[in-house]
Amino acid sequence: MSLVSIRLPKDVQTRLAQEAERVRRPKSEIAREAIVDYLARMERERFLGEIARAARSRGDEEVLSAADEALSLDNEALAIAEGSGVREPSASYHRRKKKKKKR
Repeated sequence: MSLVSIRLPKDVQTRLAQEAERVRRPKSEIAREAIVDYLARMERERFLGEIARAARSRGDEEVLSAADEALSLDNEALAIAEGSGVREPSASYHRRKKKKKKR
């Protein structure tokens, strides 16, 4: 996995830190999930926009109407199907027990 560094306004950083503490997940995991969700949403909107452009060029009002309706339903359905997005295993900070030597 590659490393990306971003600058956040102080209030956003504070809210992110509070959320991470509240849900006991790393800030990077929350930020990664938000970026993945954003990119997926933009991809869906672009795809539906292409359908709408094609419908306009053909003058097909029925398809255009269906594409407009599909945007909100598509986003809602995918959010439900995808659950809460990318999940990284939580780090375990518990000390492992030493194995007893067999005699």
